[in-house]
Amino acid sequence: MKALGIILAGGNSTRMKSLSDKRAISAMPVGCSYRAIDFALSNMTNSNIQTVAVLSQYNARSLNEHLNSSKWWNFGRKQGGLFLFTPTVTADNSWWYRGTADAMWQNIDFLKKRHEPYVVITSGDCVCKIDLSPILDFHIQKQADITVVCTKAPEWDDISRFGTVKIDPDGLISEFEEKPMIAHSNIVSTGTYVIRRRKLIELLEQCNAEGRYNFVTDILIRYTGMKKIYGYMVDSYWSNIASVNSYFRTNMDFLKPEVREFFFGSEPKIYSKAQDLPPAKFNDGASVHDSLIGSGTIINSVVDHSVIFKNVFIGNNTVIKNSIVLNGAYIGDNVRVENCIVESNETLLSDTSYVGDDQIKIVVENNTRLGI
Repeated sequence: MKALGIILAGGNSTRMKSLSDKRAISAMPVGCSYRAIDFALSNMTNSNIQTVAVLSQYNARSLNEHLNSSKWWNFGRKQGGLFLFTPTVTADNSWWYRGTADAMWQNIDFLKKRHEPYVVITSGDCVCKIDLSPILDFHIQKQADITVVCTKAPEWDDISRFGTVKIDPDGLISEFEEKPMIAHSNIVSTGTYVIRRRKLIELLEQCNAEGRYNFVTDILIRYTGMKKIYGYMVDSYWSNIASVNSYFRTNMDFLKPEVREFFFGSEPKIYSKAQDLPPAKFNDGASVHDSLIGSGTIINSVVDHSVIFKNVFIGNNTVIKNSIVLNGAYIGDNVRVENCIVESNETLLSDTSYVGDDQIKIVVENNTRLGI
């Protein structure tokens, strides 16, 4: 494919509350065995994009460790590869990334040295499976300056988290609002864009010269109506996990057979860094219903409508219901967990109860062991 990829993975969100205290949002565990960024990386490699740059910043250690080998996503090539960029202090610049446009501008030498005519920019915190090839074909056919991949917002999600757009019959975006208080459209940007490489370099240099740092507000919204910015609609599963509610709902969606089949049962595949772990073990007293159980997990009691990640231990006479338990958690005997997200490597002591009532409760007891 005649494009290179950029994955924006540097941001933080207060909507994630304490879940982003330990890792970048792009490194959040998803669907038992994956990280959020695996979906963006898999979309790139499945679309034959051979060169991908990941721009990370906030709480990046977990993300960087996950990306320590490019082979899992088939980027270990002589031509191309997987590049990981973090803010670099130089004699001319001592800033962290001040926005999405600034993150790309601080790595503009990478863009200038490449030869691919187009760039696909995407976010590292979205769960989706999208073939990028027809989007590039659409971009070229329309002779667009920028193409924005759009979808209808999930009905259960808070639309004020997104950029909303209006698209005319020819596909041109006529209106773009970023995180509106009152939305005038249910069509949202997925955070994936196609742009000619030289055009991107030109716009980034202009933004920096004017002290503008955000790709959406300072390029997309600013130039709507002035440049040919097209919207490309997709109707397959898409979710942005950057809020507690969305993160919970997205993981729970993997309990639906049609969602699992879409992502994991049909081509192309979603790839991730592999771990050599034993299969899950169900001892006497284990009763599991409508749940996903990760490798290395040991269960001794009841798990109902829940997603249990890797290397979790669940003790005797315990009930886990409508909850997510992240990697490496230890849950003792006689514990009740309902409507909760249990942080990774937490220890829930025996004879305790954790119940989220009106909203999902994040269980962080700080009884943590080493690991992320």
